[in-house]
Amino acid sequence: MKPFLKEVAEDLVTRFDGQLQQSAIIFNNKRPAAYLQSHLANIIQKPFWSPSFFTIQEFFGRSTNLKIADPYTQFFTLFQQYNKLLLEEGGSGMALHQFYPIARIILGDFSQIDNDLVNAEKLFQELKDIAEIDFQFDYLTDEQQQFLKDFWKSYNEGQQKKQQEQFIKMWRRMPTLYYRYHAALQEKGMITMGQVYRQLAEGTASQPDFTNAFAQGKLVFVGFNALTQAEARVFKRWQEEDKALFYFDTDTYYIDDKTQEAGLFLRKNLEKTGLINALGASRPLIKSAVKTIDVYQTQGQTAQAKILESALAADYPQLSAADEPGKMAIILADESLLLPVLQTIPTQYQDGGTTFPIDLNVTMGYPLVASSIFGLSDLWLSVQAQLSEGEKETVSFKEVEAFLSHPLTGIGEKTRDKIQQKLVEEQLVEVPLSRLQGQKKLFELFFAKVTDAGEAINALQRVLKYVLEQQLAEKTLKQTETDLFVAVIKELNQLHDALEDHLQSGAVNKELTFVLSLIQRAVQGIAVPLSGEPLQGVQVMGLLESRNLDFETVYILGVNEGILPQVSISPSFIPDSIRRAHGLPVLENQDAISAYMFYRLLQRAEKISLVYNAQADDTNTGEPSRFLRQLEYESGYQFNYLEHQQNISTESKVTVEIVKDEQVMSLLNKYLSGEARLSASAITTYINCPLQFFYRYVAKIEEPKEVIENVEANIIGLMLHWVLETFYQELRKVDPEMTKDRIATHRKTLDTLAERAFAQVVFKDQHHALAHNGMQKVVLAIVQEYAGIILDYDEAHAPFEILALEQKDHIPFKFTVNGVEKTIYLHGIIDRIDQKGGVIRIVDYKTGSDDLRYSCLDDVFDTDGKKQNKALVQTLFYTHVYETANAKDWVEPNIYSVRNMRKDGALFMEGKEKTKLTGMHLHQVKQEFLQLLRLKLSQLYDQNVPFKATTVESSFTYSPYVTLCGM
Repeated sequence: MKPFLKEVAEDLVTRFDGQLQQSAIIFNNKRPAAYLQSHLANIIQKPFWSPSFFTIQEFFGRSTNLKIADPYTQFFTLFQQYNKLLLEEGGSGMALHQFYPIARIILGDFSQIDNDLVNAEKLFQELKDIAEIDFQFDYLTDEQQQFLKDFWKSYNEGQQKKQQEQFIKMWRRMPTLYYRYHAALQEKGMITMGQVYRQLAEGTASQPDFTNAFAQGKLVFVGFNALTQAEARVFKRWQEEDKALFYFDTDTYYIDDKTQEAGLFLRKNLEKTGLINALGASRPLIKSAVKTIDVYQTQGQTAQAKILESALAADYPQLSAADEPGKMAIILADESLLLPVLQTIPTQYQDGGTTFPIDLNVTMGYPLVASSIFGLSDLWLSVQAQLSEGEKETVSFKEVEAFLSHPLTGIGEKTRDKIQQKLVEEQLVEVPLSRLQGQKKLFELFFAKVTDAGEAINALQRVLKYVLEQQLAEKTLKQTETDLFVAVIKELNQLHDALEDHLQSGAVNKELTFVLSLIQRAVQGIAVPLSGEPLQGVQVMGLLESRNLDFETVYILGVNEGILPQVSISPSFIPDSIRRAHGLPVLENQDAISAYMFYRLLQRAEKISLVYNAQADDTNTGEPSRFLRQLEYESGYQFNYLEHQQNISTESKVTVEIVKDEQVMSLLNKYLSGEARLSASAITTYINCPLQFFYRYVAKIEEPKEVIENVEANIIGLMLHWVLETFYQELRKVDPEMTKDRIATHRKTLDTLAERAFAQVVFKDQHHALAHNGMQKVVLAIVQEYAGIILDYDEAHAPFEILALEQKDHIPFKFTVNGVEKTIYLHGIIDRIDQKGGVIRIVDYKTGSDDLRYSCLDDVFDTDGKKQNKALVQTLFYTHVYETANAKDWVEPNIYSVRNMRKDGALFMEGKEKTKLTGMHLHQVKQEFLQLLRLKLSQLYDQNVPFKATTVESSFTYSPYVTLCGM
């Protein structure tokens, strides 16, 4: 079927006999111009003078000699005028950061008021008496007047809520603000596009004769749909003056059916406004033939792009046809699908054994937020936001690590490793600026603290320019990245120029914070066009970019209710009822625009595929667009519903076994020779999971050291041990006998001890000075609380004598492997050894959820069981080592588990009877423990028993070896 723009081209050539150079052709966007030029060239078939091409805003902008104000100038001008009004009312001015969200809404409202020629003073007038509507608004219809009455009724009952009072205050100042704002812009030689439209419609444009340049031709308006009141008035006037031609793309499907929202604005243009379609009466395009529509249902947002991989394969050959431009298009109703689509479409395809390239043209532009340039800019903004907090002269180590690893910084591997090593060694959670700036080059620029709001933009530009020059010198930048750099610097220049007029040097911190957020908003919306040819290959575009264009093959992605059409409109201070009363756009207008763009894509397409996300979540209902349901009901088309299922496969669990070959056995034998000693932690690790024991104690694979920002449980445990050791050491120096009074008196040192413990554990220096942050203060409080629980228990059981603290003992231990006796060396560091009532006690401090109850020792030693008790194994291990090394008997194992000791005490309990480990029962348990320990060691040194992972998955919850173990 013949494309709309080809019909327009044929009609123009016929009307003007190829003499188009005196005419201006105006579109609502730039994209169609290339297509129309191509059609004209194919029809005329010889060199010709081209007409002038404009977008509607470019063309209307020729009617004024004022400069169109950029968004930043508009914002700051509005800010100045608004604060002047507040001061005149006796109030105080608003800060920039407070006004920004309000300004965006006000500017949007002012623009709509101008575009639709609404009297601002009338619209914002406060109505005390509803009866005044009949008198002052007699030009409105009865229905429009009723809208006003319904809205203002709630404000005239004398019981306004605070929000309503604030709204009325805002409402009162709007007319004055509107006029002062536009007057202030005009003083600067500037104007808004909305005012350009209004002045042109009302006949007050400063350049009213700008159309004379095309007096010998025509003003040709192509493919317009929804017109503002200003556009409608101007178009009508030019038609009456025989200056203009209008080409509307229409279809009887929605023009003749008054219930079809797609035809809402075209019916208004043709019937109410009286514009004449140069192509004549509407024709039945959608129903000209029965079409088949493929509807793909996917599970997931980005999964919509995945259907293209297989669906497009049959369509690629048509790309080589050169008779008509742009035969295939992928329309993104949901523009967030751009990157998934670009990642899915291949660069070439195979046809008959020959490889052909796939040309791709993206009209939407590549977004800056998807690039590493935005990541670098955002990181700089994050650093400056941190530094703007008070007198801070440090940066979080996370930002420093992000900077070091960023691909655009060009930091060498040696430099990066050296700095990261220093961060870990010194545990620099906060890195001083002076140390970073001392690295010179990009470090000096990137970590320079900005204190002046007016200097913030220049500082970021210096960083970006340095990186750009560095990348260009190394020839590592792609064209798109270069374009993005240039676009960012250009946008920042524009923002700087507007900001310079409104901010004084040395602005306060809150203004600096706002400027940083303004920079972020400014760069977030940047996008640059990707290289491509609009007349060839696959066209990827948003719904708006598809206006006026026709394609044989169309894929529309994002055909979900809530996306097509959108369910929200831009925020406004003008309530819905008043918008309706004054003819301003409402939600139904947006629906009608979306419906028209959707239906016209179907008018001339031969192959249509619609894709929607059927997976419901917080942002998606999982329902297809109602436009699809309407088509099913009334179009007569055939619909093929295809559910796109992605193959989901989980990686099969790998069984990892380490065979005890000669190399492994040589490492294990170090524990037999005395070169290495086996600790209680090593034994419990082997019981818990032999494979993890191998990685940690045989292969010696350690976790990489990191900067500790949030203190973890093991750090708290180490701190608690240090606090209690130091606490009792200080007392023991005077007297090893611990009494209740001595313990209670010395507890006043706990806060200082906790701080010293943190410095010792984290920095290996108990005297390291540190200003603790919020989380670290919480950790200090936890350690003091835990220590308090233990000291409460000790006070209750005092007096007792401290025999040793952190005592280290090691002993030989015999066991047999396949009938051969071997000796291994066991090693233990015992937290505390004390004596009470003639009984020597081993005391082990625990901060975890260690349980004093256990079923039986067999269960405790079962690697694949779920009743292990590490604390029991460790304390029995320490007891045996101490007894053997010091020739003692009847030593009692105790565990001080801070989470349980208030309730359960410090003695282990066996079985359902909760038999405590004391006396003869303890003696029997010790013998059973040694027997089970020998069996485990025999297994450990049996070359026929490989190291295997436990089957208990919970054993890997906090394990650093979870991947190595195949879990």
